[in-house]
Amino acid sequence: MSSIGTGYDLSASQFSPDGRVFQVEYAAKAVESSGSIIAIRCKDGVVIGVEKILSSRLHEKSSNQKIYNVDRHVGMGFAGIQADGRKVVSIARDEASEYRQNYGSDVPLKQLVNRVASYIHAYTLYSSVRPFGVSAVLASYSEAYGPELYMIEPSGLYWGYRACAAGKAKQAVKTELEKIKANDMTCEEIVKEIARIIYVVHDEIKDKLFELELSWVCKATNGEHQLVPADIASEAIRLAKHAMEEDLDDDD
Repeated sequence: MSSIGTGYDLSASQFSPDGRVFQVEYAAKAVESSGSIIAIRCKDGVVIGVEKILSSRLHEKSSNQKIYNVDRHVGMGFAGIQADGRKVVSIARDEASEYRQNYGSDVPLKQLVNRVASYIHAYTLYSSVRPFGVSAVLASYSEAYGPELYMIEPSGLYWGYRACAAGKAKQAVKTELEKIKANDMTCEEIVKEIARIIYVVHDEIKDKLFELELSWVCKATNGEHQLVPADIASEAIRLAKHAMEEDLDDDD
C-alpha cells in the first residue's frame, strides 16, 4: 500500500501506513523554503549567521529579526516561519527565567534545549495543533562548559553540533562547512567565513534582497550573547562581496 499525503496529513497525530507523519514533513518543508541559517562552534565561542530574505525595499532595517537573546548567556537563531520562531523564542525565555527563579543560576544550555525540544515535540502529538515550522539553533559559552551549539528540528529532535545549517541552501552550506577547520579558528575568523558562505549560496535570481544577521557568544564577550559589532560585520560583508566578484571574474 503506497502512502500519499491525502487522508494521512489532516492531523499531526496521524501516522501513514509506512510510518510517516506528514504534518512534521510539511513543517520541515517550511524550513527548507526559508533563508539559510549557519552556526559554527570554534575554539573560543559560537557564531550564528542568518540570511534574512526581504520581500520589500520598504522594510525597516533590523525589523523582524531572526536572532534573539534567550538569556544573557544564550542566543537563538532560526530558519522557517517567522511567527513560529518568535513563539519558540518566547518558550525558551520562559524556561530560562523559570530555571533562574527556581535555582538562582543560569540554565545549562543542554537542559534548556531539552526543555524547548520537548515542547516542540508535544506539538507533533495532538490533532488540535500543528508542528512548529522552525529549525532553531541555540548557542552558549561558559568557562565550565566551553562553547556549546545545538539545533532543534521541527520534530522535536535535537543534536549537538560543531557546525550546522538549515534553510533552502542547507546542502550547499554543509559542503562549505566541511571545508572549514573551525576548531583552529577564532570567532572573528568564523564571522568572515559565515558571511562568505551566505553570500555564495544566496540565490540572487529568486531573492534579490536580503539582510545578513550575525551574532556571537564567546570568550571576548565574557560569555554574553551579542550581535557582532558593526565594524566587524561590515568588514566581513565587504570581504564576502569581494570574494564573490573574484569568483565571477574567474568564471568569465
